Amino acid sequence: MQSEIRKELLDAFTNAGESYLSGQQLAVLIGCSRTAVWKHVEELRKEGFELEAVRRKGYRILKTPEKITPDEIRLGLKTEYIGKNIHYEESVESTQKIAHRLAHEDVLEGTAVITEEQRSGRGRMDRKWHSPKFTGIWMSLILRPNIPLIKAPQLTLLTAVAVVQAIEEVTGLNPEIKWPNDILLNGKKVTGILTELQAEADRINSVIIGIGINVNQKKDDFPPELQETASSLLIEKGEPILRAELIRSIFMYMEKWYDLYLEKGFSPIKLLWESYAISIGKNLKARTLTDVIEGKALGITDDGVLLLEDEKGVTRHIYSADIEL
Repeated sequence: MQSEIRKELLDAFTNAGESYLSGQQLAVLIGCSRTAVWKHVEELRKEGFELEAVRRKGYRILKTPEKITPDEIRLGLKTEYIGKNIHYEESVESTQKIAHRLAHEDVLEGTAVITEEQRSGRGRMDRKWHSPKFTGIWMSLILRPNIPLIKAPQLTLLTAVAVVQAIEEVTGLNPEIKWPNDILLNGKKVTGILTELQAEADRINSVIIGIGINVNQKKDDFPPELQETASSLLIEKGEPILRAELIRSIFMYMEKWYDLYLEKGFSPIKLLWESYAISIGKNLKARTLTDVIEGKALGITDDGVLLLEDEKGVTRHIYSADIEL
């Protein structure tokens, strides 16, 4: 009940914009007493929100906290279900682990697991993902699409499109996608996406999408072995980025393209993905578990499989590999 009141309070401030809302207006909008409104306003202040209170006018929010909190993310969130339910812990081993547990507990579709720090973050093939505190976006989303198992990798590509467009919108930067799950700026990795399934033989129960974004790290925040290949939005933009704003934008684009995908299939997502792909038309090297294939990237299939034309002119289908440009 308390969390619902808090959500409604933040929705009211979001809809009011720069306008003031009186304690009485908030009480009517939320359906609680003015005393309850005051208590929740004080709780927001303790979280780091700066609220202005003017006699005979009411309250308005002037500044949000530096930390990512569920309340800060909800302030301005304009989705129907993606990110509406947030599980937040300041420090965790892995958001993927928590998301898998919550998915088994039948939480709502669109639930997000968000943290300030991952102590054991991981990417594809169980590689370690460096997730220092208060610098990046480390989160997992739970989706429950009614699609065949074979189509699940398409959601990785859909997520990449959503993240790229959110970064463009919030920062003005121009990121590119390297198949299947890396987002680059000036050739350096700023984002990784990890898609995992909970499924039976013939159906998907849930898809857990992990998203790691280097946002406000400085070069020295990266381990020496990553400093030549990894970057952050702060490094590329030259100024700090509001992480909660970026999260809200990701949620908005995720919901937009996920709804379209469920209605129209992968074709419109494929066109968007290819428009951001750095590898299409270029020669590259694909390292699979059993082979190394060199050739020209022709594009992707309707299932999201990479098409690579080798030196003999044979088109090879790449389902999973590390890509070197």
